[in-house]
Amino acid sequence: MKSESQSARDYLAGLAAAGRYDFTSREAQAALGVSAAAAKLALNRLAKQGQIASPARGFHVIVPPEYRRLGCLPAEQFIPSLMARRGLVYYAGLLSAAQYHGAAHHRPQAFQVIVEKNRRPIECGAVRVVFVARKRLAEVPVQEVNTPRGRLRVSTPEATAIDLVGYPHHAGGLDNVATVLTELAEAIDPVALVAAAGTAPISWAQRLGYLLERVGAADRAQALREYVAREAVDITPLRPGKRQGAGARDAAWKLDVNADIDVDA
Repeated sequence: MKSESQSARDYLAGLAAAGRYDFTSREAQAALGVSAAAAKLALNRLAKQGQIASPARGFHVIVPPEYRRLGCLPAEQFIPSLMARRGLVYYAGLLSAAQYHGAAHHRPQAFQVIVEKNRRPIECGAVRVVFVARKRLAEVPVQEVNTPRGRLRVSTPEATAIDLVGYPHHAGGLDNVATVLTELAEAIDPVALVAAAGTAPISWAQRLGYLLERVGAADRAQALREYVAREAVDITPLRPGKRQGAGARDAAWKLDVNADIDVDA
């Protein structure tokens, strides 16, 4: 008769052979045909051996040898399944999304996931996931990209640019946002940018248009300029939270340029 540890290892091998790298505690218990306590004990042994990890309560991932140093699967390989199991709408956004669109030199310290409501960060070995709440989430344009374990929802280049100026504190500040835009701009479609801007406050479009011109991508901002001219009513500060009236006015973007932008070469 096999021990529970051996049976658990066989269970993992069967999942991996079928291309599955995640499972729940209940699924493991049912497959092993043991009590919840016995299943927990068997899974704990595998976790101590580094064969599995648990990014969320009751949710486990198989950790292949190439990721043992991380102590977990990379976030992009388990987030799609975790979000599906939790019934949550999401997309990878901000600096994490920018990497998929050509801005690969600005890797964030944590994988950034946009959701409808704030959630606690995930710590799994050396892998960290942070969640950012976004209004009108379901309207944000997204696309799917392939990962070794499935398909990941990612904001489009245009939606990524909009979010970066909307959440600069999650993107290293406006200087870093401008630097990222120098690479991201090549992937931006001007018309699609206006559609993405429609899912966010008009102030985000005002700031983004100014920054795109600042980094030499005025051609990508022309349609956005027309959108701002139609929709924007108030003067908005370039740097949120800083006293208005401290800088020059940019009439085209109806912007109080209350901060100097330093773009890295």
